[in-house]
Amino acid sequence: MTKYRRMMLVAAVGFLASAGLATPSLAEVGHVAVVFTKGGFIVGVGGGQGVLTFRGKKYPFTVSGMSVGFTIGASTTKFSGRALNLRSPGDLAGSYAVGGAGGALAAGAGGVQLQNANGVILQLSGPKVGVEASAAVGGVTIAMQ
Repeated sequence: MTKYRRMMLVAAVGFLASAGLATPSLAEVGHVAVVFTKGGFIVGVGGGQGVLTFRGKKYPFTVSGMSVGFTIGASTTKFSGRALNLRSPGDLAGSYAVGGAGGALAAGAGGVQLQNANGVILQLSGPKVGVEASAAVGGVTIAMQ
């Protein structure tokens, strides 16, 4: 390789790196803690609050959701887990599809994996308290505060 070509290659790589094209941003993992209360008969409605811990900082958010299918009773679940594929805290916001079954009688456990349009995957689990049984499909929406 000639000296001229080497200089051009170094300049091109430097330009692409400064434009953000040569070095893609790496997705990171955050920790999520959510308290979600749900109740209903046939149609379940719920909501709650949570905190994303990302890069050493805490970001509060709200959660709202609805499910349609077999739902009866009421419960509160304290979820915690991971938020995968984060590039910024705002990536957590959005709509997530939910499908699954769960239940609680006085105390139990729940777990869920969700994904939004930003590619963020939530892997959450935690104890559930209340009297509720469900086999429903629905969704939740997360909004940053």
